[in-house]
Amino acid sequence: MDDMDEIVREFLVESYENLDQLDQDLVELEKSPGDRALLSSIFRTIHTIKGTSGFLAFGRLERLTHVGENLLVELRDGRRAMDESSTTTLLLMVDAVREILASIDATGAEGDVAVDPVIERIRAVLENRHPTPAAAPLTADAPADGTNGALTDGTDGALTDGTDQAADHAASAFAFLAADDDVAFVPEVASPVEPAGLPTRGARALPVRTPRPEPTASTPSPSPEPIPAPPDPSPPATPGPADASASADPTSPADPTSADPTSADPTSPADPTSAARGSHETSVRVDVDLLDALMRQVGELVLARNQLKLLAAEAQDPALTRAFQRLSVIAGELQDGVMKTRMQPIYQVWGKVPRLVRDLAAVTGRKVRLDMIGGETELDRTLLEAVKDPLTHLIRNAVDHGIEDTDVRVAAGKNQVGVVTLRASHAGGQVVVEVTDDGGGIDPGRVAAKAVERGLRTVEQVAAMSVPELLHLLFLPGFSTAQAVTNVSGRGVGMDVVRTKVEAIGGSVDVESTVGAGTTWRLRIPLTLAIVPALMLEAAGGTYAIGQVGLQELVAVEAEKVATVIEHIGSAPVYRLRGDLLPLVGLRDVLGHGSFRDTDGSLIIAVLESDSHRFGLVVDRVLTTEEVVVKPLPARLKAIGLYAGATLLGDGRVALILDGPSIARHALAADAADLEEAVIEEEVDHRETEEMLVAGVGGGHRVAFPLALVTRLERLRGVDVEHVGGREVIQYRGAIVPLLRLQRLVGVEEERAGGELLVVVASRGSRTVAITVDEILDITHDDVAARSLVDAPGLLGSSVLNGRVTGLLDWHAALLSADAGYFDEVLDEPGAESARTADLVGV
Repeated sequence: MDDMDEIVREFLVESYENLDQLDQDLVELEKSPGDRALLSSIFRTIHTIKGTSGFLAFGRLERLTHVGENLLVELRDGRRAMDESSTTTLLLMVDAVREILASIDATGAEGDVAVDPVIERIRAVLENRHPTPAAAPLTADAPADGTNGALTDGTDGALTDGTDQAADHAASAFAFLAADDDVAFVPEVASPVEPAGLPTRGARALPVRTPRPEPTASTPSPSPEPIPAPPDPSPPATPGPADASASADPTSPADPTSADPTSADPTSPADPTSAARGSHETSVRVDVDLLDALMRQVGELVLARNQLKLLAAEAQDPALTRAFQRLSVIAGELQDGVMKTRMQPIYQVWGKVPRLVRDLAAVTGRKVRLDMIGGETELDRTLLEAVKDPLTHLIRNAVDHGIEDTDVRVAAGKNQVGVVTLRASHAGGQVVVEVTDDGGGIDPGRVAAKAVERGLRTVEQVAAMSVPELLHLLFLPGFSTAQAVTNVSGRGVGMDVVRTKVEAIGGSVDVESTVGAGTTWRLRIPLTLAIVPALMLEAAGGTYAIGQVGLQELVAVEAEKVATVIEHIGSAPVYRLRGDLLPLVGLRDVLGHGSFRDTDGSLIIAVLESDSHRFGLVVDRVLTTEEVVVKPLPARLKAIGLYAGATLLGDGRVALILDGPSIARHALAADAADLEEAVIEEEVDHRETEEMLVAGVGGGHRVAFPLALVTRLERLRGVDVEHVGGREVIQYRGAIVPLLRLQRLVGVEEERAGGELLVVVASRGSRTVAITVDEILDITHDDVAARSLVDAPGLLGSSVLNGRVTGLLDWHAALLSADAGYFDEVLDEPGAESARTADLVGV
């Protein structure tokens, strides 16, 4: 590659970065038209592209940016307001510039990109200028007749005057390459302009063609005289508005500026804002392929470290152990350092979001504000590229589906400006990205109706689903709640693709929505896919790894309890984990090496979460945890669909890395309908029922109260009951606990009077009460919906439990009877009043 090709390539890289920044800056400038520094930065960026394109003989690009520069001059000088029309026009220019750059990148030439319509639109805006200024002119003293040294519209064509080209190129990123001794120059002035960061060949100013120079702050008078130096001898990292605009003005080369050519990057002289970010002095460009190669070598080093770990453990040589420990520390630090080179802030993906939201708001006719929080959160650059499309689709959904029309929002009492919030943060070794809107939310009933209408689910299936499960139907292929198909959305292919792409990089996507309040889409993405912490497992004699990102916990089931705790719904095994049904998948079953149900020993269950659902992976043995280097799979293994990659173990063996979501889909496919229906039914029952302790209180009467309140069952002697102030109490674990005779509360005779007492110790918050009963009959579930009210002392209602009508204890009445000061004491606690109110409403 010759020098010119290298220059073009660097020009393209720099220009692409500048255009991405321009999208953000123009949208921001529309919101803050008085931001002079921002306008100066935009002007310098366009001027840099224009000057360099002229030097490289890209005439169409130079002509387009020159006309855009004329519009920016009017904005800069306060002769035009920065309104929606101006912003849209400049954004169209940026799009056209991007198309030309893409053509140059692909073919080396500008191609046939249509720039004339964009140029005509810019000229139309210039010819119909509105004199109302958006802000004061950026120059210190604007010319009285409006002349500011800008080239007139008559020069919108390609520049042909050699001196004019030299003036423009001197301010461009590669102007030092164009400098030539044959170029004429005017005599020195007291403080000649030196484009920031350019190597100079003496202080000199290039000629400018102006019909009548005016003595302004940006144009020296015909008789040069010294200009006083600024109070601060050291130049600021970012010039002030006046200086910035003056130095960026292509027609004012003799404008005095204070710039230190030795402190800026020669590749971007016209962009002092980059120097303000402090990046040029501390960073360099490194080829991505070089970083990838370095990462691969670090991966090999990690593998070698794992091998040495085994050798050191077997040799039991103290010297070798110390050497390995030192090597392990160095390898770990090197790994962290190389990983950091691959990490990039997520705001690099968010850069185009403000422009996207603005354009969509214009198309839909809505008013939308974008808030971005946590843009500095870092993510592996490979994953950063992978989430661009999913994020773009979620943003489009939020504006098009989420935010309501202005009149609808006003009628609902909302602010007419909708808010879309983009938030990123680290949580549990993952990056969590949320897209939230304050729109109308998603109606689960409408989702259910659409699913039935499109034949994706039956009426019976959607009737048994919870709200989160209904919302997850949005990820089904072909599902859409849009009323009509537009060029924005409505074809039902978006959310399915979002989930597929996120899961392909080991992530997950979830949705939460409240009707009338808004919707949140949540992406969980691993920090990196190169070297990941993994749990090493064994099944059927083979060693496997599974990433710890989706691993929630490990559960060991003793051999003698396996037969009782493992239940079956149809043919699908499940395990009841803290009251929830956990579908079980045997790794042996998946691999085709028998079944875990055939074993007589204990079970080890790895509880995994995938796509907002949990399942248990039954393995033979858990070996250890270690960092593994993810290697790509050959095509045949990848086609199986159960593995996310492979890795080398310390002993040289290959271990396959299991893909949790794929295993769940594969293993549960056969029983999916029955299992899903049974689990949903169980969950519904669990939500609508309450576990109750049923006790007999004499005379055939049965009373039940919530098992969740029961702390312990005790047997007491009658002599253990003491009296304080006319109330019965007992001493229980160092505390004085009031005693409640449940029989008396409900108005029946005690069958155990004077003898041994059977006591149920129940607690609520900081209060404990001992309740006497005659016998404990059963623990069962009560259907809340089937309860009936009853007007009886100490009871709040009745229910049919195990075929018998059973009274339901009025818990508050019981506490009040045992301890009259209960409510007074509770109300003294912070937040207790609202809690009590909620409890009473529930009663």
